[in-house]
Amino acid sequence: MEDVTRRADALIERLAAAGWLTRDAVKAALRDVPRHLFAPPVAWTGDGEPVGESADPERWLDLVYGNEAIITQLDDGATDLAAGAGRFTSSLSAASTVVSLLELLDVETGHRILDVGTGTGWTAGLLARLVGSENVTSVEIDPVISKSAAANLERAGYRPRLIVGDGALGWAPASVYDRVHATCAVARVPYAWIEQTRPGGVIVTPYDPGFGSGHELRLVVMPDGTAVGRFTGHASYMMMRAQRHPSWDTADLRAARSTTAVDPRTIGYAPAGADLAMGAALPGVWARGVHDGGRYTLRLRAQDAWAVARYEPGRDTYEVEQAGERPLWDLAVSAYFDWVARRSPGRDRFGLTVTPAGDEVWLDMPGSTP
Repeated sequence: MEDVTRRADALIERLAAAGWLTRDAVKAALRDVPRHLFAPPVAWTGDGEPVGESADPERWLDLVYGNEAIITQLDDGATDLAAGAGRFTSSLSAASTVVSLLELLDVETGHRILDVGTGTGWTAGLLARLVGSENVTSVEIDPVISKSAAANLERAGYRPRLIVGDGALGWAPASVYDRVHATCAVARVPYAWIEQTRPGGVIVTPYDPGFGSGHELRLVVMPDGTAVGRFTGHASYMMMRAQRHPSWDTADLRAARSTTAVDPRTIGYAPAGADLAMGAALPGVWARGVHDGGRYTLRLRAQDAWAVARYEPGRDTYEVEQAGERPLWDLAVSAYFDWVARRSPGRDRFGLTVTPAGDEVWLDMPGSTP
């Protein structure tokens, strides 16, 4: 126990020194809700080999009290963790990202909180420590994960309300909430969260519309039934199941080939502000880059179109393939240079308004075109 306390204190010190952790209440929660009680018996960060608690307890604790996400599920449970390969679909989130969202949430004693994505239960436990178990409702879509989280929370001494259901729908029976906290990324903010939160209430969620990097988003619910807020930093989280980006299947669309003088890495490596501008211009588009030695391939995908742009060293122009109803590469390039022409605004100048009709990204102030 002394060893665990020492490790927890060291983690808190590292998070504070890095500027992630500033609030005494959150520091106390991290001490009182030990992370190892929510870690799987086989800890794996996605790099290297999985480490078993019984086989190598010291190394297992090193991973658990490090600042990396611990993978807890592959392929929605279809692949055993021991396989060490598969699509990551649930995790014990990295401590720095958990702390960052908790500090943005700005909770007070007695706040009623909707926690979307119970996962291991660690964040639900931290929230329960901050506001009381009776004030926390945590929704998890996977019944196996929810059952495991309940056992973890029981072991830690916390009993928030745990619901098996679709977090995109919130949980109306326990509303109205003062705070909504999501541990999965969304491409569109579910309007049910706004409906179930009182005016002045805060919603904090990872936001990943699909184009480039993910973002922390903090929204305030307005009296008119909208929510308005800004992007505050980087956040890399697994997508909400109902909003996962489309799979890469190009067989149904015939491609046109061309070349471009624009290095695909210019788009693929663009800063966060450019990602937001391009994402706003190309709603519903998923974009990811793949490295292969010195080569780089940027893939763009939507329900109605796809594009591929390939960088190869030593070339003056680069191959492009585009198919479907929209020329996604051309549109992405146009949106990128529009962002450059606006003097390359950073992420902190962008914000979001959520209405019953959907999300609207804006630059500097609501209503302005990014």
